[in-house]
Amino acid sequence: MGIVRHRRDVTPAKPSRRVLLQGAVAALVLPPGGLLAGCTVLSSANVRLDAAAISVRPTLLVATTRKPVNDARAPPWFGTERASGLNLARAKLVPPEEGRFSLAAIGLGDWSLASIEPAKRINDLIPSESEQRDLLIYVHGFNQTFETAALDAARLSDDIRFRGETMVFAWPSKAKLFDYAYDRESAMWSRDALERVLSLAMASPGVGRIHIVAHSVGTMLSMEALRQIYARHGLAVTERFGAVIFAAPDIDMDVFSSSLERMRPLVPNITVVTSTNDRALAVAGWIAGGMTRVGAAEKAQLEQLGLRVIDASAEGWGLINHDLFLSNPDIRQVIRQAVDAVAPHPS
Repeated sequence: MGIVRHRRDVTPAKPSRRVLLQGAVAALVLPPGGLLAGCTVLSSANVRLDAAAISVRPTLLVATTRKPVNDARAPPWFGTERASGLNLARAKLVPPEEGRFSLAAIGLGDWSLASIEPAKRINDLIPSESEQRDLLIYVHGFNQTFETAALDAARLSDDIRFRGETMVFAWPSKAKLFDYAYDRESAMWSRDALERVLSLAMASPGVGRIHIVAHSVGTMLSMEALRQIYARHGLAVTERFGAVIFAAPDIDMDVFSSSLERMRPLVPNITVVTSTNDRALAVAGWIAGGMTRVGAAEKAQLEQLGLRVIDASAEGWGLINHDLFLSNPDIRQVIRQAVDAVAPHPS
């Protein structure tokens, strides 16, 4: 049976803003690939019966180490500089219109960010309720503004029909093509803040399972935070965390392997999305002295570590193939299946 694609994927998305050193690799072209075996995508007919929580209540939780711009009252909300501490907020979103004659109906509709409401505590964002709700945390990658990261989090949550709360963890990226070094340092600098967010979420009575989707350089940050929180809380982490998705991980293979050894009980929760023809990771590996990045490693090599691996090498049809988890509906379905496979945390 053929793959049924959601209408929103018919029209190619706007040129990616997450491209690593695009000028160095833009001349390389990859022919179209096949489909992920065994994956199916929800038809548009199922959207209303299987709606994501974020589409019903278009609110995104925000945790960021970026410095606010004009008290986050207007775009760009949070800038590229590092804040003195962790900022929490609630972002009000405007979802794509679903009307018969709307732009969304022909694949041109998109999410937008309306306003930011600062918060002092994570419990202000996730109030205690009679029924716990799972939390999805999206950690963005290289070359991202706050707004693009926030909207990617909204799109991802909507596309995988996530039923709980969604949060973006936004670290200070310069959002410039040739500021890769600054971005990597900013990501690593933010690891303690992400650990704090994870610890607060674990302690919040309103939070059930915590799921993480991290991309590119954001996977390095997420791995470091997970390693720290596991060292602090031990097996309690495995009881509270659900799916951990590392999409195109920009991490040294040796560093990654040693971190996994420090938190072995969490390994069954981890899914890695790889692509051996990821041009961005090829350049990142060259910058790192020829060391292969995890997201460009061979599937068999990662499976030996006990990981679930989705090889998306045949899915790339663009120049870079670095953000397939956002642009490819089949891979998004794999992410949904990973999240759904984890039983809800008992209240």
